[in-house]
Amino acid sequence: MTLSLFNTEHQPIRLPMIDADVTYYPNFFSPKQSTTLFNTLLKTIEWQQDDITVFGKTYPQPRLTALYANNDIPYSYSNITMIPKPFTKELISIKERIEKVCPTKFTGCLLNLYRNGQDSNGWHADNEKELGKDPIIASISLGEDRWFHFKHKTNKNLKQKILLEHGSLLIMKGKTQEYWLHQIPKTKKKTNPRINLTFRVFLASF
Repeated sequence: MTLSLFNTEHQPIRLPMIDADVTYYPNFFSPKQSTTLFNTLLKTIEWQQDDITVFGKTYPQPRLTALYANNDIPYSYSNITMIPKPFTKELISIKERIEKVCPTKFTGCLLNLYRNGQDSNGWHADNEKELGKDPIIASISLGEDRWFHFKHKTNKNLKQKILLEHGSLLIMKGKTQEYWLHQIPKTKKKTNPRINLTFRVFLASF
């Protein structure tokens, strides 16, 4: 199923997915706010490109990343271990805005910079041990709209995709990471940069 939400109002939209709890907030930030945040984060975030190992092969990760938090808990995925930098004032402001609609005290944020359509994020679930059981992921999209794909881990007939728009918020919680994978695929379309902020709760012990 495909959800294109250009004509929606500002009300949140619950995605029709079994074994999952996913809600989309279009226009969570106004176009002006979103563009200001995009330009600021593009310049001020300390972006890095790590090598990633998949199926025994190592290559440069097809996007830039950064990790910020209110603690020094490392975060590891795909044989990459990141050490967070302190939250910036912009990240704190975004976090507090999200927490008004999602009653969770987020402690960290993994940011992704997709420079063009060839930058991507392959199929995965955000189920690392640092996130605990049934993690809540709050994802802000800024810049170019990109398609976000879901597929069920055991039922191959269950698929979903949604166009993540400039200034939108996507919240995944409940059993979503246990039963579903997600990705940002490559596209041959000429594509401008996109920044994705994924707010999470990192556990001090696991």
